[in-house]
Amino acid sequence: MVSTTSKFVAEMIGTMVLVLMGCGSAVIAGADGTTGVGLLGISFAFGLSVVAMAYAIGHISGCHINPAISIAMVAAGRMKIGEAVYYIVAQIIGAIVGAGILYVIFTNHPGAELGPWALGSNGWGTGYLDQYNTYAAFVAEFVFTFIFLLVILGSTSTKNIHGGFAGLAIGLSLILIHIVGIKITGVSVNPARSIGPAIFAGGAALSQIWLFIAAPVLGGVFAAFVYNLLIEKKEIA
Repeated sequence: MVSTTSKFVAEMIGTMVLVLMGCGSAVIAGADGTTGVGLLGISFAFGLSVVAMAYAIGHISGCHINPAISIAMVAAGRMKIGEAVYYIVAQIIGAIVGAGILYVIFTNHPGAELGPWALGSNGWGTGYLDQYNTYAAFVAEFVFTFIFLLVILGSTSTKNIHGGFAGLAIGLSLILIHIVGIKITGVSVNPARSIGPAIFAGGAALSQIWLFIAAPVLGGVFAAFVYNLLIEKKEIA
């Protein structure tokens, strides 16, 4: 039996890797497709981080590395509230550590300057990427998280005979979501992933953090109810 401490450490490290590699791909490798990896490269960085961690820590904690997933698992009756709280604390700490490592690396580069949405922070509105408004940002984060959680719930279901490929399916779905959504909000679908960079960026990134907590959580919970009631048609505990 896996100890609670092992699960805590696994979730913390997994979320740290997601933030460091995903946000790091934008900050260090570059969003400019001419001189850097571009938006497609950033999309793959986030997705591949999830795939890598799924096979590294999935057998320990299930590799949630995302508070929206843990909360959705509670709503789906697959996890107890107390354990979810423990997971969420680990995930937020891991995200802060990952963003902190990225901050140290970035600020030691010649000419480094922290902008309003530094370190790959999520955001919207004037000055942020394609400047979508609050309504568009909320809808995007809600719907993208809904889709993401449907993939997670389905691929990890005990009824899925291809469960060994769950990590790959989940990672690929995250790549897909990023390909479509980066220019809208930078794509969160994960409150911890947003909280970590926002703490160091401050300003606009921190003031907008509410949306990247509320929309993913609501989208994840809605996915849990839809999946259980309309797809697998199980009674929710």
